[in-house]
Amino acid sequence: MDIAAPQPRVSRSTIQQHKQTTLQRTLTTALNELGVDAALIAIFDREGGPLMLQGSIGFSPREVEAILRTLSIQEVLAESALASLPERESSRVVRLRMIVPGVKSLLGIPLRYRQRTYGTLVIGRKETAAFAKKEKSLLESAGEDITNALDKAALFDGTSILSPPLVASEPMTSTASLGGAQLAPTPSYSTPEMQQRIAALLLEAATILPFDRAWVTTYDPLAGTVEVLGIADEHQVAQKGDHRKDLKPGQRWALDASASGWAVRHRKPRLDHGLASTQGRFLDHKPLYRDQFRSAIVVPFFVRGQVGGTITLASMTEMQYAVPDARLLEPLISKVVELLQEPSPAQRARPETEEAGEVAAAPGAPLPSEPLIRKQERQAALGEFSAFLATEIREPLASIRAQMEEVTGEGILDFDPQTRVENAMRDLIRVEAILNEILDFAKPLELHRRPCRAPDLIENALTVVATEMEANRIRVTKDYGANLGLVRCDETKMQQVFLSIFKNSLEAMIPGGHLHIEVARQKSKRHYLQMTIQNDGAPIPIEHVGKVFEPFFTTKRAGTGLGLASVKKIVEEHQGQISIASGPGQGTSVIISLPTSAPRGGLYRRRGRRQRPPRRR
Repeated sequence: MDIAAPQPRVSRSTIQQHKQTTLQRTLTTALNELGVDAALIAIFDREGGPLMLQGSIGFSPREVEAILRTLSIQEVLAESALASLPERESSRVVRLRMIVPGVKSLLGIPLRYRQRTYGTLVIGRKETAAFAKKEKSLLESAGEDITNALDKAALFDGTSILSPPLVASEPMTSTASLGGAQLAPTPSYSTPEMQQRIAALLLEAATILPFDRAWVTTYDPLAGTVEVLGIADEHQVAQKGDHRKDLKPGQRWALDASASGWAVRHRKPRLDHGLASTQGRFLDHKPLYRDQFRSAIVVPFFVRGQVGGTITLASMTEMQYAVPDARLLEPLISKVVELLQEPSPAQRARPETEEAGEVAAAPGAPLPSEPLIRKQERQAALGEFSAFLATEIREPLASIRAQMEEVTGEGILDFDPQTRVENAMRDLIRVEAILNEILDFAKPLELHRRPCRAPDLIENALTVVATEMEANRIRVTKDYGANLGLVRCDETKMQQVFLSIFKNSLEAMIPGGHLHIEVARQKSKRHYLQMTIQNDGAPIPIEHVGKVFEPFFTTKRAGTGLGLASVKKIVEEHQGQISIASGPGQGTSVIISLPTSAPRGGLYRRRGRRQRPPRRR
């Protein structure tokens, strides 16, 4: 009995490589048969992705990049965009209104397969003469021939052309609005239960794509940070020292300071080998580099049409990952998205009979006062508006800045265009800074309180502005009382309060002015500390005194009007009060009142060694 020899197993990567070779060979043959001065073909290798060049003749690399960039910006390949382009000359063929150094006239046609646009074909000529009708017909015929050749090679099977996106995506619902639920800031999911479930999902995915360490982050659009949800070590990598504290659940990084943030901003996977060049600027790569990891891949995923977070895999093997490997994470991404969309424990504990908008009040419980209700309504409206700004404004701005950084970093522009792009990028960074200031004001404060001495807080803030004080010859006098006690506060936030007040005082005073600082126990409330900062500068107009703490109120040409509003917010979060007194001849005084905290055993302890009572004989 003959036993059939087992067929060799062909890996998925081998099949993909074979299809990619067939694709490039087919398109290159089509380009050579066109018989034109210059031509290029670009396709969408995945849905929603960028145009990828597959072949070109007669164009320089710089010209190819300029054409693809123009096609991406103008969305030439979309049928809806074709109708809006100038000089639409046929049902499909369009003339591109751009000039590159080597080619004067460009003609493009979208390549379509079963009512889906999968790429573009562009031809060019060195003369400025218009294309004849025959040339347009030949271009349409060439596009159909290319589509038929690709269909005959079975390349429209969803693996090489218009393949599924690298990340799980859910379309945005039509109810997206200013107050929509999907615009709410991402809550913190870093709980022990979430950490265990994330680690289990990562270890399960290790059988598909091996790793030595992996973690999942969630993106908070309001704060502009990514937060680690869970970590898994497949082989319990031995570490030099304890660097796990550098990477732990609940840790947050800014977008510009992490590889996960880079993937969020660019909305595409990031691949790094060696990690030597990135560990200096990415905080999540520092512990990997110290532990001698050799490669890492970061893949973003989407929740309700918005970037939801990233998945990072790291390996101690060199060249372990490639960009196509991101597709292997699709099952893991789907499970992570489902996990993040589950209701929180607080939502699960809410009674099902409770209807939206109704709150059951306990019998005899006092109702909130009208001013408190209005304050809560303003805070809710500000939170909704800030969430809208974070998702609909800041995310596109970050994407635009990322693309501009790539263009300027490639060095493909001449001096004048490069200068204009850099100037535009500086303005964009300024807009982002203003937007971040607004969002920082809107989000809740996280206070890390500890006992502090009020004079120390003031002195630290004065050190920051000492140079400006000396340059303007400002005379500073201080009157710190005795037995002041300690203030339990967030040291960083309170220094921000004093720094803002000092800077406003500097702007109000003329050179040679006088700044007086007084700290004493409040007479009416012995457990409160009163800090008065008085300057002899121009007084605040009477009609403006009551508005200086209102958000977005400012009399300056440049500014958001959130400086003193943030100061008031910080002081009130510390259960304190702040007020301003200003008038002609007396300058302006800022009075801050904060509660003191008494240590155990009384407010003060006598210094020195305590005398022992005499022994009895």
